[in-house]
Amino acid sequence: MNCVIFGAGAWGTAMALHLSRQGQTVTLVPRRLEQALALSSARENTDYLPGFKFDPSLQIGLEPLPALMEADILFLACPSKGLPALLSQIGPHVKNSSVRVAISLCKGLDQTTLKRPTELMAEAFGSLPVATLSGPSNAEEVARGLPTALVLAAARADDTLREVQSAISGPSLRLYTSTDLPGVEIGSTLKNVYALGAGLCDGLKLGSNAKAAFLSRALQEMLRLGEALGGRSETFLGLSGVGDLMATAHGAWSRNRALGEQIALNPKKALGELAARREAVEGHRATETLYKLAKQRGVTTPILECLHAILYQGLDPQAGVTALMTRDLKAEA
Repeated sequence: MNCVIFGAGAWGTAMALHLSRQGQTVTLVPRRLEQALALSSARENTDYLPGFKFDPSLQIGLEPLPALMEADILFLACPSKGLPALLSQIGPHVKNSSVRVAISLCKGLDQTTLKRPTELMAEAFGSLPVATLSGPSNAEEVARGLPTALVLAAARADDTLREVQSAISGPSLRLYTSTDLPGVEIGSTLKNVYALGAGLCDGLKLGSNAKAAFLSRALQEMLRLGEALGGRSETFLGLSGVGDLMATAHGAWSRNRALGEQIALNPKKALGELAARREAVEGHRATETLYKLAKQRGVTTPILECLHAILYQGLDPQAGVTALMTRDLKAEA
């Protein structure tokens, strides 16, 4: 299949490398012209995923329209905050292209509308089928060809979804399909929030018991909020829920876990440096959007509320832990 990937960060680049190994025709389209020229020259993404040379067949796109001309699958691999601008740029071109399905690689909600990536994509692309790809997927490990399992979710299971599943799957990457599109997207957003909290546990040196307890209760909260937002409970117990949460909460490579650890050590400094980061840390923005949704739906989310207070209201991290530990005693549920 002819695959076009918009967004040349670590994850978009890793997917391009994987699809090239699968023998698919791949065009990687960076957001900036200067980045496109650098990738074309170096044949490697030295900024976001160094050490992995591009296959000679992998093409670098300079403009959206030519890249879309003969595309079958469109992947959107930008940070969630950049998705509206990207959709505004390419939406009209996609409608008039040969693209059969558009797949989100984004993990986050729109801060203004609180909509999921595929909801924004459906608005921009009209009747074009949309899907999301999610699960425990460290970019470097995918680029290295280490074993990875992901979920490809769409509103319905049809022949196109099965074709895409077959095209992306290979010896090192196995895809499962799902029709719980809201659940997969909400799970992939929530896991960044709770991974940030796991980093707080690490930074405060609370120990293995505390981190395990935190993640267990976070999973319960993920199920409760996720179901209220339209997902199915079994989805949050799968790859795009607990699977992604475990990887992101424990991985040394996890930007969200690392940010939590840095906030525990020096909140003002860590939060003040966020804007200067080259790579997005989705958990920070996701905490704000999910906090608003939880309030709208009347869902009890003590962990989410505590993290929101730490990130946006100046609550001391240690005081936040104390507040959670001294809540009213109850049965486990």
